[in-house]
Amino acid sequence: MLGIGKIAKKVFGSPNDRKIKATRPTVEKINALEDEFHALSDDGLKQKTEEFKKRVADGETLDAILPEAFANCREAARRALGLRAFDVQLMGGIFLHQGNIAEMKTGEGKTLVATFPAYLNALTGKGVHIVTVNDYLARRDADWMGKVYGALGMTTGVVYPQQPDQEKQAAYQADITYATNNELGFDYLRDNMKSELNQMYQRGHNFAIVDEVDSILIDEARTPLIISGPSQDRSELYVTIDKVIPEVQDDHFTLDEKTRNVTFTDEGNEFLEQRLHELGLLPEGQTLYDPESTTIVHHVNQGLRAHKLFHRDKEYIVRNGEVVLIDEFTGRMMAGRRLSEGLHQAIEAKEGCNIQPENVTLASVTFQNYFRLYDKLAGMTGTALTEADEFDDIYKLGVVEVPTNLPIARIDEHDAVYRTAQEKYAAIVEEIKASHEKGQPVLVGTTSIEKSEFLSDLLTKEGITHNVLNARQHEQEAQIVGDAGKLGAVTIATNMAGRGTDIKLGGNVEMKVLEALAADPDANPDEVRARIEAEHAEEEAKVKEAGGLFVLATERHESRRIDNQLRGRSGRQGDPGRSAFFLSLDDDLMRIFGSERLDKVLSTLGMKEGEAIVHPWVNKSLERAQGKVEGRNFDIRKQLLKFDDVMNDQRKVVFSQRREIMEAEDLSDVTEDMRNQVIDDLVETFMPPKTYAEQWDTEGLHAAVIEKLNLDVPVIDWAKEEGVDDEAIRERLYEATAKQMAEKAEAFGPETMRTIEKQILLQTIDGKWREHLLTLEHLRSVVGFRGYAQRDPLNEYKSEAFQLFEGMLDGLRAEVTQKLGQVRPMNKEEQEQLMQQMLQQQQALAEAQRKAAEKITGKSELPKGVSVAGFDEADPNTWGNPGRNDPCPCGSGKKFKHCHGKF
Repeated sequence: MLGIGKIAKKVFGSPNDRKIKATRPTVEKINALEDEFHALSDDGLKQKTEEFKKRVADGETLDAILPEAFANCREAARRALGLRAFDVQLMGGIFLHQGNIAEMKTGEGKTLVATFPAYLNALTGKGVHIVTVNDYLARRDADWMGKVYGALGMTTGVVYPQQPDQEKQAAYQADITYATNNELGFDYLRDNMKSELNQMYQRGHNFAIVDEVDSILIDEARTPLIISGPSQDRSELYVTIDKVIPEVQDDHFTLDEKTRNVTFTDEGNEFLEQRLHELGLLPEGQTLYDPESTTIVHHVNQGLRAHKLFHRDKEYIVRNGEVVLIDEFTGRMMAGRRLSEGLHQAIEAKEGCNIQPENVTLASVTFQNYFRLYDKLAGMTGTALTEADEFDDIYKLGVVEVPTNLPIARIDEHDAVYRTAQEKYAAIVEEIKASHEKGQPVLVGTTSIEKSEFLSDLLTKEGITHNVLNARQHEQEAQIVGDAGKLGAVTIATNMAGRGTDIKLGGNVEMKVLEALAADPDANPDEVRARIEAEHAEEEAKVKEAGGLFVLATERHESRRIDNQLRGRSGRQGDPGRSAFFLSLDDDLMRIFGSERLDKVLSTLGMKEGEAIVHPWVNKSLERAQGKVEGRNFDIRKQLLKFDDVMNDQRKVVFSQRREIMEAEDLSDVTEDMRNQVIDDLVETFMPPKTYAEQWDTEGLHAAVIEKLNLDVPVIDWAKEEGVDDEAIRERLYEATAKQMAEKAEAFGPETMRTIEKQILLQTIDGKWREHLLTLEHLRSVVGFRGYAQRDPLNEYKSEAFQLFEGMLDGLRAEVTQKLGQVRPMNKEEQEQLMQQMLQQQQALAEAQRKAAEKITGKSELPKGVSVAGFDEADPNTWGNPGRNDPCPCGSGKKFKHCHGKF
């Protein structure tokens, strides 16, 4: 019997069905305009763009223009790429424009879908950001879809790491900008460390379309982007601690795999205390529980985590003597990304790598808070429904499941559960062999590099030719994925999230054409394409006959979404396909979530070796386990966001203040208010209100005025005058400082004085913000303990962070005032001294370059053009004092004795 909910759904349709239905009239309007736009010339399409821009500027809404804009964009894509968008792609575009996540299955053409809302929203002239998961995809999509935007008269930019400043600024000025989430976040932080407006990259946060939105906004949401500078070197400490950790016994620590946490037991602490005393890391008489031991305890804990929770070839790999992290969701290397709080250094010590110094945070932001800066946000992915609650709760994004263009013909089999990993892998190899023999391409999904290489060895022993795609081969990624659909191909992949390249049955035609043309550059491209397309059609038919792509997963992931992404690689655009999950009780997920009960059940059933249990109940219980993990991860992210929101509110205030300072022409009013506030605080401290003159500390005030304002005024004498109160002294100090600043402005010149004020303000804000970030990090690490005193750690963090922020602003006022009080023009002697220093620095640089050139070439010649500042051929006094064999200060590259030093 059907439940009430199911009956209602049959009658009224699901909320998703109603959303799909609501877009159909708009899609019909776009289709009705197709002939009209098809008749336009190439220039006519561009003229339409100009017409739309004018209509938007005149106040017409984007929703009103949508059908025409989409029709124009569809026609441009048809001409530029030979692709005519399906109705479901137009639907996806409408949902993105409305600020939703469009869940579209793999192979439905999400890259093209993004062009419609991007074009429509770029008509406002405020720019649109399309966010991808890696630089390869950003470049590929910008190049590919740039042809569509070009046909519409729009400009396209692409942002990538280590890009020259001018090029990056131009990319952000384009109508549509492709970039990775990392680069966008880092550029936002860099912009808020700049001192000139014209040096900034981004011009605001209007609309962003995030590709693989689940990967970026959920999987990576907990990872803060940090711009940091080095702190003191502690490599010796890490190496010493690393020698102690292998001595730790199993009863010295507890390991919780569910929460990925590891802690020392009481026995472990006793053992550590003894060993650290012996090594001289812990002074005699000091215990691990003393406040002075905080740093050493922190580093020992990180050493334990490095050894027990981080495994080589799973969480990281060692490449060229460097520890490189691996993204657990995409299986890619994260070059340049480092673990914080000394954990990366602990892993470097464990692996015997060169230990790089720890870093101090200069600026940081999480993806959650960066993407919430946008006025409108949208996303695309093949799998988002399982995390719909989180998208709605944190980003206010709805998830809409867009129907596929053709019905899905893939067969999804029930999970097969084996008792041991050995039995599972034996069954996997047999299954791959059977499919391979009949020519069916197989995509094998694994959860780590280690497991992908173990399986690769097993297949090699069986003589099965295959490709492996993991972080080690990521340069050949597109090629390997492109070949995965060929007849009889076997591909092992660590993860298929966000790979960006479709697996097409029979292989990828475009790649085959490029390969053929590279092998024979003189061949006729049209003939080559025709030949390859004919061969491809034949191979595609054979692959379909063999059953299409077979996705074989060797383990369940913690997240259902990752499993669905892998499964979704098969059966694209109505192709036949098959998917199966092979599991064992030794798998991490099964082991952590109740494999003991299952083991008893399997034993009772009297299963023979090599047999598997296959039942829908097993699928259900596994989904429940995955749901629990997803729920716990959501709670962790939610809690982290609450803490980060406190810092985010402060970050917004500081960054907006910086921007206002950069935009301001004259900041003398701001610095005057700061100065007067400092004077008010000083007078209140040394001459408290409602006190008599004899209770005032005028000597203390005099000393403080000299220190804080760099001003020597007769405060003590003023206080002795008849009828003088604290208000009068305050007014006199206001006047004296105003006069002091007016004299400085005259000495420097008004223009220079404005620049000095701006630079001092910006530098001081940056310095204070850095210190504040560090204090907040320390506060965050200890505030959890307040829970033991029945106090809410979040509320404690909020109130203390606010007090710290107020303290930071007070310190900022005092420091800016002090620096401005001390600044003064240089006299002639000081200027000469500075010139001399610069001259010496340049000579040292020239000498270093000469030695470097000598090493490389064996000749004692400098690179041409390195001349000493202020060098005047006619005046030997400007030549400095070079030795006979030193490079000539004129920059010729010759020795001084062979050039200007000739007798």
